[in-house]
Amino acid sequence: MRFVQLDTPRPISKIGLGTWQFGSREWGYGPDYERRAAQIVRRALDLGVTLFDTAEIYGFGRSERILGAALRPRQLGASDAAPRPGAVGGDDRAKVVVASKIFPVLPVAAVVQQRAVASAARLGVTTIDLYQVHQPNPVVSDTTTMRGMRALQDVGLVGEVGVSNYSLRRWRFAEAALGRRVLSNQVRYSMIDRGPEKDLIPYAEQAGRIVIAYSPLGQGFLSGRYDANHLPGGAIRLANPYFLPENLARGTELIGTLREVAAAHDATPSQIALAYLLRHPNVVAIPGASSVEQVERNAAAAEIDLADDEYAALRTAAHAFRPITGLAAVPKLIRARTGR
Repeated sequence: MRFVQLDTPRPISKIGLGTWQFGSREWGYGPDYERRAAQIVRRALDLGVTLFDTAEIYGFGRSERILGAALRPRQLGASDAAPRPGAVGGDDRAKVVVASKIFPVLPVAAVVQQRAVASAARLGVTTIDLYQVHQPNPVVSDTTTMRGMRALQDVGLVGEVGVSNYSLRRWRFAEAALGRRVLSNQVRYSMIDRGPEKDLIPYAEQAGRIVIAYSPLGQGFLSGRYDANHLPGGAIRLANPYFLPENLARGTELIGTLREVAAAHDATPSQIALAYLLRHPNVVAIPGASSVEQVERNAAAAEIDLADDEYAALRTAAHAFRPITGLAAVPKLIRARTGR
């Protein structure tokens, strides 16, 4: 596993594990997924993954509880019996960077502090290594939010502070309000959502910060598993305009380029799509995983080195992809969901 080269108390792996799916039934992974979640976390640790990202809103706290239970050091009985399945060792836990997020309904200082305490309790930790503001609040200033974050850092309940879905301007304002570095900005970033390349990633590289890419595979669009005749299931993907048949057809050239590069590396299109993002030294990706095999493939992507011409070909194909999005996609999504 490769790591971001920054001054942090614990190394941050270039591939992390996103846990939105833990406890969230809308992904359609089935009732046994919570049991598999512990196995996925265990295997991620074995592969050198250190960053585990969750949020209080994921499954309304269930994701934090599931992740916390999976990361809890194993307890041995008086007879030194075998540990419970999926439990991790104390040495493993010492390497982990646990990241969670506050959903900013009213992110004034006192509320931020209360919610951090609640998240830490669900996670079973004494320190949240990275505590992030999930969304910018349109009416509550980061001045009061960061006052709460600073107090949490001062008492040791929070290690690093991060934000999510922030513009560069608001990210820098949040740093000024905190009076310390806001280590990360977690944003949607993939080969089909390239906005962060314009300003967030250059800033992160210049200032020694991190961009954490969520949905780095476009919720599976870049896996090559879907086309106009093979649509995905699950409420989340069905509501995503990228999975409209027209957009899947428009993505044929991009998927074809991913497959060509993947063949040269004995890899999958998903692994190449991740390697494309990780070429930026200050970018970390947090794909989810529905199985142990998937987390293994995701982790292996951190070891892929793209040649300059391969990266250029991927970049050209990504820029050529022109999906139907926004208001233009709404009638098509309604027809796709209702059949009318």
